[in-house]
Amino acid sequence: MSKKHRQDNVTKMKFEFFTGVPGSRWSGIAREMKLDPQYDCSDRAEHREYKHHGFSGHKEAYFGSGMEFDCNLDEDNLVAPFAKNTTKLTKLIMSHEWPYYFDAIIDRYPDAPITLIYRNNEASMDWWLEAGGFDITYPNYEFYCDTTGMWEQIEKQNKLILDFAQKHVLQWKQHHTHSDIFISTYRNKK
Repeated sequence: MSKKHRQDNVTKMKFEFFTGVPGSRWSGIAREMKLDPQYDCSDRAEHREYKHHGFSGHKEAYFGSGMEFDCNLDEDNLVAPFAKNTTKLTKLIMSHEWPYYFDAIIDRYPDAPITLIYRNNEASMDWWLEAGGFDITYPNYEFYCDTTGMWEQIEKQNKLILDFAQKHVLQWKQHHTHSDIFISTYRNKK
């Protein structure tokens, strides 16, 4: 395939960046969103599945430090976990670390929405520990080192999420089942 043809295919990719702190229940919300046929589910794989509380909590590809895919915003990295024949479907690109990259995402992918999941720090930490904590087999949480490191990152990431939402005057919507979870989506207002 020629480089130009490959670039044309890449530019047709539809990305939606998706973030929430560990324990925010964002994986479940991603599963709900991906019931919509506009989303590409080809990143789901058996080796990415983690079950807890009687259901599969994790199925999708995760991006971030120590994860299967890093937070490199190159298209090749972002499409790597997806099947090659799904260019017309929206790829939900999931990372706890997107709050550190909000400006870079907007610069590189101005048409891509960024969906934010917010759940308070304590509830997120409690749920992450209840779901398995550092015993979770996918994704890899070694980057966080220990529970103190996890708490610090939850605090930092949630603050960045809230600051971003405030800066862009985003509206929060309460989740239909979990009243302590709020969802908002940034869309560039060119």
